[in-house]
Amino acid sequence: MTVQTEEAGIRERILQLRQLCGKQEDGLKGELWVCEDGMGALYQARSAGFCFGVQRAVDTVYEQIDAGAFPIYTYGPIIHNEIVVEDLRKKGVQVIQSPEELSQIHEGKVVIRSHGVGRQIYDRIRQNGLSVVDATCPFVKKIHRIVEEKGREGYEIVIIGSASHPEVEGIRGWSVNEVTIIETQQDALEFTPRTNKPLCIVSQTTFNLKKFHKFVEIIEKLSYHECAVLNTICNATEERQTEARSIARLADCMIVIGGKHSSNTQKLYEICQKECSNTYFVQAFDDLNLRLVPFRGIVGISAGASTPHILIEEVSNLCRKRILSRC
Repeated sequence: MTVQTEEAGIRERILQLRQLCGKQEDGLKGELWVCEDGMGALYQARSAGFCFGVQRAVDTVYEQIDAGAFPIYTYGPIIHNEIVVEDLRKKGVQVIQSPEELSQIHEGKVVIRSHGVGRQIYDRIRQNGLSVVDATCPFVKKIHRIVEEKGREGYEIVIIGSASHPEVEGIRGWSVNEVTIIETQQDALEFTPRTNKPLCIVSQTTFNLKKFHKFVEIIEKLSYHECAVLNTICNATEERQTEARSIARLADCMIVIGGKHSSNTQKLYEICQKECSNTYFVQAFDDLNLRLVPFRGIVGISAGASTPHILIEEVSNLCRKRILSRC
């Protein structure tokens, strides 16, 4: 490929990006910066950063701090981001890591994080004389109600998601019937209903949408059971994944920002990497290797639902300075 051909290709992709950002419907709504010579661009996803449920949970904890409601605990880290969790620790918020640890506490308030918990955790908190501050994401709460109601109606529950994820553990804790968790395509292919009851299939809110549909299709083909399929992936997750996929298809480099324990950030990284081989995971500002950020071409930035806005801005600002300074 000649230099002229390569430059023409870059200009064409940046033009496509401009057009996508200019569309009134179904276009990209994030922020776009383009060099004057048309050879370099940075796109920052609009959907990057705290979703509604996470923002609500974090705000809830800070409100409890401001009210002086100590001792304050969160059941598990309030979000999967070490920067936020460390700030809360410095302000006196303690993290309960297990039911056994919870059993030893008899004073204070326990904030339920956005991931939610099973019914038995609520029961144990109240039995210990503790106050519950419920910051469960409303979208997750809805799944709890579905699983409980469908279970009482006689459905066998199937949850598509990561078995070890706290959200899935919490959803499982609201079922009164048998539960199977499908995490991989192999799990779906090997699925056998445990009962002769109809199936109710739900999803972890942050699961990969394409995988969800694929796994459901496999289960419906393999099983003769009646299936009630409820796509419980939240709109914010769908928008985040769709936007990231769209920009990654044009990008020369993708930067995905988020905590290493964040399930939705990991899924975002997987989606981007399939479209753009030069996809990098940045957990903290110091993780950003500017030598990997090209001067020419398109750099895309997205971030998980637990990523603070200040971190996204720090990474974005540094990338802009590198790209735009060479115009």
